[in-house]
Amino acid sequence: MQNKLQEITDKLYNEGLSKGRQEAEELLKKAREESEKLVADAKKEAARILSDAEKEAVELKTKAENDIKMASAQSFASIKQQIENSIITKAISEPVSATANDTGFIREIMLAIVTAFNPASSDPVALEMLLPENKKETLDKFIKEKIEKLCTAGIEVKFSKNVGNGFRIGPKEGGYFISFTDEDFKNIISEYLRPKTRKLLFGE
Repeated sequence: MQNKLQEITDKLYNEGLSKGRQEAEELLKKAREESEKLVADAKKEAARILSDAEKEAVELKTKAENDIKMASAQSFASIKQQIENSIITKAISEPVSATANDTGFIREIMLAIVTAFNPASSDPVALEMLLPENKKETLDKFIKEKIEKLCTAGIEVKFSKNVGNGFRIGPKEGGYFISFTDEDFKNIISEYLRPKTRKLLFGE
């Protein structure tokens, strides 16, 4: 009886031990599988993060290169513009100012413009003219003897400190002036010289 009981006890113990080992092995296997899956997922996520980082790095590098190229092109264009402006300004500033300050030149231009406003074939136009304040003494007599005689409809002449070398003229009731100051001549001549200067300097 004692042996039978021991046999049953051993059997139950062995069966329980075997079942426990089996369950432990299954749990260990499941844990190993889950661990392998976690590792695989982690590797996959790491690869994705690395791929995204490399892609972003390439995009940033491309953007930086493009920005540098654009900034370089803009800087070069600005430097070229400064060189061009400097040369043109130096080339025309003094001679144009001297010419526009020449009383004889101003008289010739005034006569030509007043005549154009008062052609013989049409009705005369009343004019308004603005001249430099510093030319009043040298031009006052010329205006009374020549200009006013041409303007049969009348001309109002004003001398202003706001006008540099040259003059401005327009219909008295027209609300606009045509300007013939030294700055206007400089702008006209510089625009004419600009393409030639650019071609000479930069081959454009």
